[in-house]
Amino acid sequence: MMLADGRVTSGYAPPAGPTVEDMFRHLTPGQLAFDIGAAAACWVFAFLTYTNGIAGNLLPLTGMATALALRRFSPALALGIAWVTSLIQVSFAIGPDISNLAILPVLYATARYGVPPVKWAGLGSTGAGALVVAAYTSLATIFGDQFGDGNQIFISLPHAITASVIVFFSAFSVFALSWTFGLLARTWSRAREAGQARILAERQRIDAQRSIVVEQERNRIARDMHDVVAHSLAVVIAQADGARYARAENPEAVDAALTTISTIAREALGDVRILLGQLRHSQDEVPQPVLADLDRLFEQFRASGLPVDFEEAGTPQPLATGAQLAVYRIVQEALTNALRHGDSPGRATVAFRWEADELALEVTSALEEGNVKPATSAGHGLAGMTERAVLAGGTLTAEPHDGSFMVSATIPAAQHEAQQETQG
Repeated sequence: MMLADGRVTSGYAPPAGPTVEDMFRHLTPGQLAFDIGAAAACWVFAFLTYTNGIAGNLLPLTGMATALALRRFSPALALGIAWVTSLIQVSFAIGPDISNLAILPVLYATARYGVPPVKWAGLGSTGAGALVVAAYTSLATIFGDQFGDGNQIFISLPHAITASVIVFFSAFSVFALSWTFGLLARTWSRAREAGQARILAERQRIDAQRSIVVEQERNRIARDMHDVVAHSLAVVIAQADGARYARAENPEAVDAALTTISTIAREALGDVRILLGQLRHSQDEVPQPVLADLDRLFEQFRASGLPVDFEEAGTPQPLATGAQLAVYRIVQEALTNALRHGDSPGRATVAFRWEADELALEVTSALEEGNVKPATSAGHGLAGMTERAVLAGGTLTAEPHDGSFMVSATIPAAQHEAQQETQG
């Protein structure tokens, strides 16, 4: 990476240390009031327990109370104040008192709330503080009440060292225990936050899945709407054109055409109302077209002027409801395209070839001369047929073939799908 002055660096930036903002935590006014009030109460209690030497003990008493009040707001500052107060207390040979117990919640706070450097500084303070306590106790034991004056040695050095070792490990154990409690509380808090985050993530995942299901359902409804409207309008247009051309020579054909138009329009209106109802409300599944409805579909196209031949080979296999709907819509869309864009004198052929584990279907229709492939609605049409086949677990191809347009699809049987799920 090139800097403004032309120097080239590797682009690596070491992680920044804790900032000033990291050293101070955000507390609510209630939390601040509680900490200050608790520290003030401890100061008053410790002050009232003194029987002598009050003036000399005011400094450590006030310093430790201040550290206690700041332990959650700024563990680093509280630890520093506690250290400064303790060193001054040792330097002036001020004896320990009840206020020195404030170091325990301060160490707890460094492990519980402090940033990593402060946390490890708290751990180091457990050993260093125990060493200071042991040294102070050793000197006090050797010099007795005259510690600081250099007079009256009344205990042997080996005994003093033994006492110092005992005091060191005792103080270290107490200090380390307070720090460990803080670390355990920190770990438990983070585990609880992680658990809540997992719960939130799981809820978000469920909401996302629900949104995907809703979106897929809306896409299915949009495809059904396209199929219904396109099919119905194609039949209506074909019937209307046929009636207009045949009106002079065969007036009876007009009544038949109008009857067909009325029937198709009513059916389409009913289907559209059902689909719109599904969009507005979360309702139970309404009946969907199945393979048994194909005969009625073929009759509608034949009445609209498109001769449809149906061929079937093999032993029919059970298909799931979704697969039957996919087959119905694929056939409906292919015949609708043939009626709208195909060669009028030609015929359409729907062929079913049943295999052991799938249905292979072909819809073949004649093309107008010079037409490479029928026009389709962008976003639906052939793309919609392909998507239906894929969602049913099959495949679909649509292309011109020897002067005709052929739609070929394979839809797996229900038994084959069950075997795949079992193996999966």
